[in-house]
Amino acid sequence: MLLNYQIHGEGQPLIILHGLFGTLENWGNQIKALSENHKVIAVDLRNHGRSFHSNEMNYHLMAVDIKALLSHLKLEKAHIIGHSMGGKVAMQLALNSPDVIDKLIIVDIAPVEYTPHHNDVFKGLFSVDLPSLKSRGDADKQLTEHIPELSVRAFLLKNLYRTDEKLFAWRMNLEAIHSQYKNISAAPTGTPFDRSMLFIKGEKSDYMIPAYRDAVINSFPKASYTIIKQAGHWPHAEKPKEFTDIVVNFLTKTKSA
Repeated sequence: MLLNYQIHGEGQPLIILHGLFGTLENWGNQIKALSENHKVIAVDLRNHGRSFHSNEMNYHLMAVDIKALLSHLKLEKAHIIGHSMGGKVAMQLALNSPDVIDKLIIVDIAPVEYTPHHNDVFKGLFSVDLPSLKSRGDADKQLTEHIPELSVRAFLLKNLYRTDEKLFAWRMNLEAIHSQYKNISAAPTGTPFDRSMLFIKGEKSDYMIPAYRDAVINSFPKASYTIIKQAGHWPHAEKPKEFTDIVVNFLTKTKSA
């Protein structure tokens, strides 16, 4: 099956992969800015957004999904930007199929297995009584007990929509994401990507720490790094202009070999 996607602009193809519980719509500001000089292909990963639902979810399958999309679009290769879970999909693609990647940018995630840390998010999402909802505000109130951060609730509630029957539902396949969470936490594996690429880290984020340095070097020996100050795990949303400037500079001035 084919992933849902949107294309904006013209030029060299640039694929954007969102993070866990996200959608392509999270990247609106960057899509607008980057599409001035690139053909931006924003993607909903499996079990997210408007893409297909599946009981299976791991990085090998998700990398195959991206290769299938490239084939559908008749693209031999593309630049790839991946954030968080989307960054792991991008890394898996690079480690298994480097020939389809032009330039690679990974946003605030390392090629390691993470300790499960979304328990409260899952509790909150499963606690929402969808049939009882009259408004998004009702859902927000129900989430508050488990998720006190307003920004996180707002992010999650972008997944809420009304069906044709005017009932609220989640676009994401919450049950599959929960059941496959161990696979989502896993590290991408494969042959080291022996070309230049870029990691972008949010200064206040703990997703990329010195303890992960060896894992990064083992899989991406020619990686370079940049840190966006005063940003957390979503540097593209928290510091959009600085983030976009870094991306444009890397794509236009850095050799891919």
